[in-house]
Amino acid sequence: MNPIQGWLADARQNPDTRHVDTCDGVRALAILIVAWYHIWQQSWLYPNLTIGGKTVSFDPLVRSGYIWVDIMILISGFCLYLPWARLTVGEAGQSPLAFYEKRLARVHPSYLLTIAVMFGVALATNAYGANRAFLLRDLVSHLTYTQMFAYDTYYATNLGGALWTLALEMQLYLLFPLLARAFRRRPALTFVAMVGLALASRKYIAAAYYDVSLYFNQLPAYLDTFALGMAAAAIHVRLADKRHGPVMRLICSGVTIAALCLLWQTAKGQAGCLNTEVIRMGQMNRRLAMGMLGAALLVASANAGWLVRHILSNPVTRFVSAVSMQFYIWHQTIAVWLLRARAIPSAYANPNYEGDLIWQKQYTFACFAISLVAAAALTYGFERPIARRLLQKSGRTRKNKPKKA
Repeated sequence: MNPIQGWLADARQNPDTRHVDTCDGVRALAILIVAWYHIWQQSWLYPNLTIGGKTVSFDPLVRSGYIWVDIMILISGFCLYLPWARLTVGEAGQSPLAFYEKRLARVHPSYLLTIAVMFGVALATNAYGANRAFLLRDLVSHLTYTQMFAYDTYYATNLGGALWTLALEMQLYLLFPLLARAFRRRPALTFVAMVGLALASRKYIAAAYYDVSLYFNQLPAYLDTFALGMAAAAIHVRLADKRHGPVMRLICSGVTIAALCLLWQTAKGQAGCLNTEVIRMGQMNRRLAMGMLGAALLVASANAGWLVRHILSNPVTRFVSAVSMQFYIWHQTIAVWLLRARAIPSAYANPNYEGDLIWQKQYTFACFAISLVAAAALTYGFERPIARRLLQKSGRTRKNKPKKA
């Protein structure tokens, strides 16, 4: 088969609706940009690339890297709703109990391990000092996934700055069985309600609070992002049933490229925000755009041509996607620990501020490399084995439970 025949044959195949492989690439892209931002905060390495004498600056992308957390929340909605979108008429979805068991088995052990390690380090370094009240508040709020509800446990925590995202995800998990059933029965009404509530919440936050720091990332303000992820899953399943061919693949490839270009422009606009409060307002104002563009990227890339799909789905992106939770949890902490320990030698006391280019490059590489190695070890040595064991035990418990007469 010549390459053209192979491309035509691939173009006519219907996309998979069980595992959307290009989603791995979108997740990897989002998580790496967020990590790059956090590492850049410590290294101050100016991100540019010189090709053929021309310098391309990635500074806007990195400077606004935090905004890609929105894409991570979007992907969560997409992946969680995908099994529901595949259901046929009259077929029941996953029970709430089974859903909660699966989510807790995957997330909660790693979450508790992180808290245990961070709390141990905080005690060993006397990070809380004599403030025992804050110690208890910090610990209890994290154990109950409520750290986002108070300023000190959200922004001044000693238990890891990335865990707020898992707290937000856990709150969304709590509502998901209800949202999924509503979305399946009344998709348009549920979608409009979720988007409307999010827009109203963000408008109220912007109008009512001079300092929005405690409110702009709360669950109501993210409902439209989650809804767009669910809608993208439903659209992908519908589209996958349609007849595919070269024209469909070319159109979706074009939409994929356009979505990426518009995401770049959105990031550039966010990078122009000059102070903390303007940054947070910018995040709220651009959240709907990020969600819509991210949803378009997810659907279009899954139905794009062979080249686009394989750029987004390859061994590297699949690996990063597989270890993404652990990588996200630990990369920022590892970056701070490496900086404080002066693990990368330099002639300067503050090599990041002094612009020690060799140190900046070595430090950035070390942060990514060590974080990925640690993430792989935790994913395959802890997260997945523990989740398997818990789910097997849970399955045996339900199987052995006496049935009612």
